[in-house]
Amino acid sequence: MRTARLTLATLFLLSSALARAGDERKTSWKISGVLEEACSCDAACPCYFDSKPTRAHCGGGQVNFIEKGNYGDVSLNGLAVATMGQNPDGTTMMDSFGKWDFAYVYIDEKATPQQRQALEEIAKATLPLGAPPEKTRIRYVPITRKTEGSEHTITIGSVASFSGHLIPGGMGGSPKIGSAPGGDPIHREYQQGRTTRQTYTESGQKWDWSNTNYMYARFETDSDEFEKFFAALAQAMEKAKTEKKPN
Repeated sequence: MRTARLTLATLFLLSSALARAGDERKTSWKISGVLEEACSCDAACPCYFDSKPTRAHCGGGQVNFIEKGNYGDVSLNGLAVATMGQNPDGTTMMDSFGKWDFAYVYIDEKATPQQRQALEEIAKATLPLGAPPEKTRIRYVPITRKTEGSEHTITIGSVASFSGHLIPGGMGGSPKIGSAPGGDPIHREYQQGRTTRQTYTESGQKWDWSNTNYMYARFETDSDEFEKFFAALAQAMEKAKTEKKPN
């Protein structure tokens, strides 16, 4: 059944962070800010609908710019956290989760040691880390965001950058996608755009492409919301196990 398959794949995508967290009661957190995201797929990225990427694989990055936030008593105001990753050729991002070619986490270098630890924990809970442990790395780099007119330019240290802009919708404004099957609370609704250029030169990669998928959103979420989200998906997963596929 298609719906069950999407539910299982989405749960696998988003609950891996929960497994990493262990059984301890985690510190509560809350963040709000801006999501900037780009990848190698054509706009709009089919990976959020459990379809195969436009190219042989999907490579891209998600950056969460936290305007206001806290992890317990630790303030996260004005910090950023990002991830870059890529799935194997010929697979969907969801079905290949856990087997990605790599997943690198980038933590804002201006964060204090306490803030870095907090951002790492939030990254595990909110960012796609779909590679095995030996192919997952954490880096501390400057992460910046600049807006000039309609163009948004993001830089992650000296290894990654992308710029993009929202595309016009058929009835005004820009297209909005809500409740995508691969979406989590940060992606509950996002606006669709297109890159001007995206580059990346770490993990053995040399990306340099243009006119690909770009996404933008404002988000506000917290640890309780993600916990409820995972719980709902777990229930859906258990239900899906009992459903029989059509003949």
